[in-house]
Amino acid sequence: MNLKHLEHWLALAETGSFSRAAEKLHITQSALSRSIQVLEEDLGGPLVDRVGKKNELTPLGLSVLERARRIVHEAQELRQGAALLQQGGLGSLRVGLGSGPGAMLMTPWLRYMAEHHPTVQVSVSRGSTELQLTQLRERQLDALVVDVRRVDAARDLNVAHVVEMRAGFVCRQGHPLLGLYPEGAPFNALLAYPIASIPLSQEVARLLVDHYGPQANPAQMTTLQCEDIASLLDVVGQTDAIYLGIVGAAREGMTQGVLMELPMQMPLQGQARLGLITLVGRTELPALAVFREFVQKHMTD
Repeated sequence: MNLKHLEHWLALAETGSFSRAAEKLHITQSALSRSIQVLEEDLGGPLVDRVGKKNELTPLGLSVLERARRIVHEAQELRQGAALLQQGGLGSLRVGLGSGPGAMLMTPWLRYMAEHHPTVQVSVSRGSTELQLTQLRERQLDALVVDVRRVDAARDLNVAHVVEMRAGFVCRQGHPLLGLYPEGAPFNALLAYPIASIPLSQEVARLLVDHYGPQANPAQMTTLQCEDIASLLDVVGQTDAIYLGIVGAAREGMTQGVLMELPMQMPLQGQARLGLITLVGRTELPALAVFREFVQKHMTD
């Protein structure tokens, strides 16, 4: 068995056709058939049932598929990383950012790379945690920074640099509640205004209900919801809506004097747990070390 046989097998499994796989690989069908046959002999059984024009994976073929894909991807990344190191370059990096991390990191990260590593291809993806985990596992992304409370523990995921960040309520400067309750607003007073938030985990929902009562259930309380915190904070800065979430995400607006944290009679005792997630066993790209260091320095409360 060698890597070339596995690459040929993946092409066949993904196209479902000897002719299309051979065309994709730029080899003849007979050469492809011989390669698959050698692999089958090495593994001790057929990988594909050849039924007329149909080619269906056998149980052995299905069991081999994912491991073969991982081996081939690892080899490709190893070659790429070695070539980049030889050339003194960092290559490219595709990262996914959750709502909170995106609001805090996206612009500073892009600015940092443009200034310090202008030849590196950088891609930032936003979206739900569930979608980004799928993209990470399919190697469409190289790393994620998300709220780890929305990630189920799994043996293929490596979670590092977890930072706890305080949650609270944020409003615009001059919001009516600031004048009415300078020492701290009661929770019920907030319900007279739109509440803006990203989708919250069940754990956070339970914390809110335990702290403020059933009226704090996000399913009923939240009136403005999306995955993009920056958009929510823009709305909060221009209306009487109140933001619920990571206070650090509003740092820029607070610095500019547009936003401020809303003092509460009963301050929220919740925290988001943000972490850097990568795939276990995956060959690390050179640029990932730069991203990891950046996250450690910038993801602070």
